[in-house]
Amino acid sequence: MKQTHLGLVAAAALLLAACGPAEQTAPTQTQSAPVETPSYPAYQASVTTERLVNADNEPGQWMSTGRSYWEQRYSPLDQINEDTISDLGLVWSADLDTSRGQEATPIMVDGALYVTTAWSMVKAYDARTGELLWEFDPEVDRARGVDACCDVVNRGVAVWDGKVFFGALDGRLIALDADTGEQIWSVVTTDQSQPYTITGAPRIIDGKVIIGNGGGEYGVRGYITAYDANNGDEMWRFFTVPGNPEDGFEQPELEWAADTWTGEWWVMGGGGTVWDSMAYDPDSNLLYIGVGNGSPWNQSLRSPGGGDNLFLTSIVAVNPDDGSYVWHYQTVPGETWDYTATQQIIVADLNIGGETRRVVMQAPKNGFFYVLDALTGRLLSAENFVPVTWASHIDLETGRPVEIPEARYNETGVPVIVSPGALGGHNWYPMSFSQKTNLVYLPATENYMGYVAQPEFERSERGWNTGTDMAEGARLVAAAGDAAPQRSAYLLAWDPVAQREVWRQPQLVPTAAAGVMSTAGGLVFQGNAAGEFVAYRDTDGERLWSHITQSHTVAAPISYMLDGTQYVAVVTGSRALPQVGPGAIGSTTRESSNNSRVLVYALQGDHQLPTEIAVAEEQELNPPALVANNEMLAQGEQTYGRFCSVCHGNNAASDGAGVFPDLRYSERLHDLEEWNAVVLEGELADGGMVSFSGQLEPSDSAAIRQYVISRAIALSDELRSQQ
Repeated sequence: MKQTHLGLVAAAALLLAACGPAEQTAPTQTQSAPVETPSYPAYQASVTTERLVNADNEPGQWMSTGRSYWEQRYSPLDQINEDTISDLGLVWSADLDTSRGQEATPIMVDGALYVTTAWSMVKAYDARTGELLWEFDPEVDRARGVDACCDVVNRGVAVWDGKVFFGALDGRLIALDADTGEQIWSVVTTDQSQPYTITGAPRIIDGKVIIGNGGGEYGVRGYITAYDANNGDEMWRFFTVPGNPEDGFEQPELEWAADTWTGEWWVMGGGGTVWDSMAYDPDSNLLYIGVGNGSPWNQSLRSPGGGDNLFLTSIVAVNPDDGSYVWHYQTVPGETWDYTATQQIIVADLNIGGETRRVVMQAPKNGFFYVLDALTGRLLSAENFVPVTWASHIDLETGRPVEIPEARYNETGVPVIVSPGALGGHNWYPMSFSQKTNLVYLPATENYMGYVAQPEFERSERGWNTGTDMAEGARLVAAAGDAAPQRSAYLLAWDPVAQREVWRQPQLVPTAAAGVMSTAGGLVFQGNAAGEFVAYRDTDGERLWSHITQSHTVAAPISYMLDGTQYVAVVTGSRALPQVGPGAIGSTTRESSNNSRVLVYALQGDHQLPTEIAVAEEQELNPPALVANNEMLAQGEQTYGRFCSVCHGNNAASDGAGVFPDLRYSERLHDLEEWNAVVLEGELADGGMVSFSGQLEPSDSAAIRQYVISRAIALSDELRSQQ
């Protein structure tokens, strides 16, 4: 592990080199009275149960990933508002030392801003000035990147009693000293021989650090675990799907959950990972967790006789004292489309029918917005917030979806285009509930996917194990042409009581979304893929302010107050540089994928981002001659679809160049030995591209290369025709 604790001189020098002035003076504000908060020692993260439970008593802090246990991502601060927003400017910025994806929600406690970056690195800054206080690198083996379904991201830390906790991609949970960044303890939470990962932020409840994991696409079994915050000792573990019944059941409810499965599901793992969402209600002492998809996706492979397959795609309430089961609600019984229920869970009090009800709300991938009774899990209402074609509606009596039979490709054997697709109507991007408007602000996407059951499936030790034919699915969508549904993305204001749309703001990039924060100042903040950070009016969605970020943003912002000044902070950087819109910079063929930074704003801020942006030269599209017959190309397309498309894009067209190179531009296409040096020999393993020799034969690698060459030639012909 590499840990650096910077003294004042070193920190100033680093900040001068990376971010402009070494020190920034926080602007003085007179628009509203300072928020009175208790005084705690600076940089010590003196967080207690009392402080977390009473987070609303300290509106100037952002002590947990959702600001409070209810995960509403709503700031009670109002100094920055509709009248003052025009004066909002950048106060400081800090460059991050990786251009991989950035999904972290910062945490601000007692004057220190804690941020995780790609590869599970942690940095602590002075929240007023941007001075780097310390940084910690857990030195994750870069070869573990192959186990991360969707880049080597990390969504943040948790803080408690002078410690900073985070999960590392390789399955470790690590505790750091909040003042120095030195490691206090580390514990391995997963079987590291299996393709588990951790990308989500931990949660802290009464001295217990609770962490889940990912890997549902690869064939693992999901669970969450609670550890003692003082020493890392395991306190309890809750499995989300049953294992082999012959081995017994770790929890009593797993015995009846096993009755909802058939076949030997445990051989393929089962899935059900808890890779992101958790929320907690201190009043009822219930921890709500969001459970992921089945593994494989194709239910006919993991559970041939059908069944609900509990607790996949469920919201599960457990007692955080001992991890015991309390209730569950399953959004998609017998899930077969990758419709995870890991998306953000929000706890709130809503006036429903003249009565105040404590509820949990979720807008998962499947496209329906759910409102449940927080104490019992009873479904109160559910309506689709994006177009859906897998179900007509949710039956409020049974709580189950009324499915459209044709959508079950695994049972009909007929390929089908389904909306939403695996990207979901709402993915991990955090939404926000405003206590001011009682609306949910939701980053929604309309998308679709071609689902084709994989005819001959064998579980692979490396790569995705979905049981669906990605190549044929992409071909199905391409063949549909204009008849396929339209893709779009928008910020959606949703009334959870009336279950209806109030307003929407379309995104310029139809496949991109980003996390959201709402404030008492009547504003909704969100980044985008057009290189902007934007503030909207919360009542009607009117765009009031924007700032060019020089990068694509997906992470959610936060707000905090120090010395009477309100700040807004966001981490930027994701996949490719912005291609269109006001902040457009780069091309998908550039090697530099993004400009990853922490950006912090306040009124009268005048810090400037660099005017010159370092990007690589355009790569030359120069494919060699094609020497494959149709059979070899079909083999290459099929194999590419299963093992390569997730990172390098469907049809060999990457949308994240630099993070995941566009192989059509690769010079290695000209030399099979050079190609095999990467694919079969792992020459680029330090960057996450490990050897696939255990999964691919030399003939497979050669076929993939020829398929990519064919796609490069097609692109070259297309570009030539446009000249």
